[in-house]
Amino acid sequence: MIFTGVLDSSLNRPKLSPYASWNPNAITFTNMTIMSSSPYAIFINTNNTIYVPDRTRKRILVWANNNTQPTRNISIDSSGVVSIFVTQNDDIYINAPSPSYGVQKWQTDSVQMMYSCSDCYGIFIDIDNNLYCSIKNMHQVVKKSIRTASNALTIVAGTGSVGSTAATLNDPYGIFVDDNFDLYVADNRNNRIQLFSLNQLNGTTVTQTIALYHPIAVVLDADKYLFIVDSGNNRIIGSGPNGFRCVAACSGNGSASNLLFSPWSIAFDSYGNIYVTDRQNVRIQKFILLNNINREFIELIELIYFCICL
Repeated sequence: MIFTGVLDSSLNRPKLSPYASWNPNAITFTNMTIMSSSPYAIFINTNNTIYVPDRTRKRILVWANNNTQPTRNISIDSSGVVSIFVTQNDDIYINAPSPSYGVQKWQTDSVQMMYSCSDCYGIFIDIDNNLYCSIKNMHQVVKKSIRTASNALTIVAGTGSVGSTAATLNDPYGIFVDDNFDLYVADNRNNRIQLFSLNQLNGTTVTQTIALYHPIAVVLDADKYLFIVDSGNNRIIGSGPNGFRCVAACSGNGSASNLLFSPWSIAFDSYGNIYVTDRQNVRIQKFILLNNINREFIELIELIYFCICL
């Protein structure tokens, strides 16, 4: 069974049960035999095509049709790429190298889509074709429409000054915008995930019940539950109706199949499997979804068992 993502989105947002679990021993999807340097960014579209920037060789590696080897190499200056987003028509957006900064789009050639004074450490395109950039060094998130050539930017989070209040950020990294245009920000040095509702510049901390250490990426499933790369703790955190829990790499850092070392980004495929760029281990780990049993099914089984016992 394939889980479909949100309508009109190129991202996978699988429907997951509160009882979902993943194999603690990951499969290495790719490593330094294919990539020439530590992986930072990854993107997986709803067709399960996987995009990974290879920074040293200045190219984007593409895996399609469940291949274990790259099916395409795209030559592009990806030497400083830390974030990537791919649209349904295969437009690739990456943070632009110095001195341009901002965001570049690549299809047959590169086009500057957004200018900024510093690197975009997170890129996202919402379902209304707004392009978002988290400017780490400016401690804010900005957006613009990709329907216009204008570089007029709208500030959607952060004041431009470092801080830990509801209105300020401290080194924002990964971002995610849901279908209600709510913005989630991995507020790295404040050790929290901030939620900024549409047109609201005061954020709400949605991770108050768990201690994070330098969270660096956040994604949502179909029910708007969060999955977080808790980079400083070298683990993946998930949320659900019962709160937060560790779902992968829960025993510290290392190079074993059940461990990560300085993970950077996360992506779901359409089956609910989790891919993580394991930066210091120079590999991408795939945590296989083991079960996705829902509460109603478990309650039905328990009822049947109870009736049989009577």
